[in-house]
Amino acid sequence: MTHYASLADDFYINMNLATEMELPGQRDTVLHFFECVQKKYPTMRKFYCRDKRDFVLEEEKDQGRYRWVAVESKRLCSGQVNPSSIESAMEQHRLVLDLAPALLSVSPIDCEALDLLFGFDFAFRGNHNALLAEALGVGPSLDRVAEIPGGRVINYEPSLTISLDEDCRIQVRVSTEARTNAFQVRTGEFAEEQLTVYVTARQYGSLDQHTTYVEVVDRLASVAREVVDTCVVEQILRPLARTIAMK
Repeated sequence: MTHYASLADDFYINMNLATEMELPGQRDTVLHFFECVQKKYPTMRKFYCRDKRDFVLEEEKDQGRYRWVAVESKRLCSGQVNPSSIESAMEQHRLVLDLAPALLSVSPIDCEALDLLFGFDFAFRGNHNALLAEALGVGPSLDRVAEIPGGRVINYEPSLTISLDEDCRIQVRVSTEARTNAFQVRTGEFAEEQLTVYVTARQYGSLDQHTTYVEVVDRLASVAREVVDTCVVEQILRPLARTIAMK
């Protein structure tokens, strides 16, 4: 198990390729693509269609660790939950992106955006927004607002996106997602739900000439891992884990 798994209750690495044109939806084309994926990963045996156009192939989820791949109308997705290693997840994403040009007619021109996402889920029964404010702080400019007598935090999901090149084509985003609403805060009735921290590295637009999707996703993985290691582990993940442990 990757060392990232010890930082949260669940850890996953997802790849999303958004295309400008619709992906093929013909029966033979879609099935042949998934058969090639399954040849590499025979335990991916659960195949189904959702929303009439999104096709999914995945492993059983009962072990808490599983792979999945999806072909949607204008998006190709691949993910691994609680991977044994970073390389294990990246190997899967490379396979999907390597197969896509030939089997799904995905040209390097036809790229709206390519994402690599590192996700960290924390199970918590309570006000996620207040937890984030307590664990991470709200910054000097908002301290006074958070300290208004009788006030309760009902919406706080810090997020920051930066560009890594002059054209703003390569970006990295660190964001949080709380799953608490005002009704739950008002009634004090909370279910145990996932509070999530995302680190997303993204490249927009068509690929440069002689560049492959595999090469791009490897570069995005390097960016995402550096951000997680230097900007997220000690600054966000560990403070969240400590604050939850004290509740």
